[in-house]
Amino acid sequence: MADFLMQQMDLFSLVWIVLILMFLIPVVKQRLLEASRSRLLRRIESKRGARVITMIHRQEGLSFLGLPFARYMTLEDSEQVLRAIRLTPDDAPIDIILHTPGGLVLAATQIANAIKKHPAEVRVLIPHYAMSGGTLISLAADRIIMDENAVLGPVDPQLGSMMKMYPAASLLSAVERKGEKKVDDETLILADQARKAMKQLHSLVCSLLEGKMRKQDIDNICSSLTEGKWTHDYPLKVEDLRRLNLNVETGLPGEIYQLMNLYPQPMRVSPTVEFIHEPYRKHPPKAT
Repeated sequence: MADFLMQQMDLFSLVWIVLILMFLIPVVKQRLLEASRSRLLRRIESKRGARVITMIHRQEGLSFLGLPFARYMTLEDSEQVLRAIRLTPDDAPIDIILHTPGGLVLAATQIANAIKKHPAEVRVLIPHYAMSGGTLISLAADRIIMDENAVLGPVDPQLGSMMKMYPAASLLSAVERKGEKKVDDETLILADQARKAMKQLHSLVCSLLEGKMRKQDIDNICSSLTEGKWTHDYPLKVEDLRRLNLNVETGLPGEIYQLMNLYPQPMRVSPTVEFIHEPYRKHPPKAT
């Protein structure tokens, strides 16, 4: 009987040890990942002679069960970025590494205005995409440096609730086609907000670009990006941006891609993309 109880207790202890390890291992891995990021950021700062700020919105498995959470630009992000800019001397350049689908307009506006006011050069580096609010931040920078396949996006306002979002330009177009007397009060209110939001975004973008290019080019960019010329998720490639006469450079430092590898997506049972993680100079090696 005593042996049986001892076996049960050992089994019970083993279960608890396994549970504790399941909890601790993800935490330890995350801490090691954060330490690796910090070391690489220090190296990038030393090499480029600038304060480096990252805003990278990825899905990360951080919880006990490793559940992924979609991440977007929030007011907390803007608070952190503004704090980093305040801690940067006026004569020190800033590099902002952006990887974001966008988020709150208020957060993006605060960051963009702070970038515009910084006396030294501010460079935005985009390895993959900086859509919506990310594009707004990019327009405020002195230099936009992108991967040759990276994209920006339109900044036209979106109105409604979390469940139903409507492009401001489409709302105004729908009301104009139907006539104000044929739509309900809620739609009229949204249309009024849409008109104001488009005017506000147009004014903001123009103010961010002021002093960087000719007024004619500024007006063209402001209209194209804020008035619904494209859908909100339309990817604007380097070639598209250059056709707008926006000064965009290509050629990111290799360390930027190394940094992105330290922001992994959550592991799935089976990966959706696989390849040999080695650069090939000319052709893949032949099988032996």
